[in-house]
Amino acid sequence: MICPDFLEFQDILKKMRVLDDKIVYALNTSLPTESFQKKVNATSACEDLYSQIQKGNYDRENVIKNCIVATAETVKKLKAAKEHTPDDFDVLKNLKTEQKKLRLLQTELSVEEVIKEKTTKLFMEKCRSFYKPKDL
Repeated sequence: MICPDFLEFQDILKKMRVLDDKIVYALNTSLPTESFQKKVNATSACEDLYSQIQKGNYDRENVIKNCIVATAETVKKLKAAKEHTPDDFDVLKNLKTEQKKLRLLQTELSVEEVIKEKTTKLFMEKCRSFYKPKDL
């Protein structure tokens, strides 16, 4: 589980976002220029790229949501521990750390939405004349 270490979590998300970060390059290399249109099937290239984008979105969203659930559960347990021992400094410190991590994870979910919108917009600009996904 990558959730306990937020920096490791961010590193993994960064690796998972490579396609989204390089979407313009992926589109430019997948789609033919006018002179090569007869040699490359743009429809299947766009369809394949779209399925890669969708899988990446799905995987990242699941990782983020699973970490949010796990961290929220930890926060809940720490709050209960705080009620039993309100003067325990370690419990208070861990609770604040986990609450901060939970806020960061929730922010990451918002970042994911922005990335998804940007990638989808760029994809549609380049591929709309070759392939139109049913779910858009």
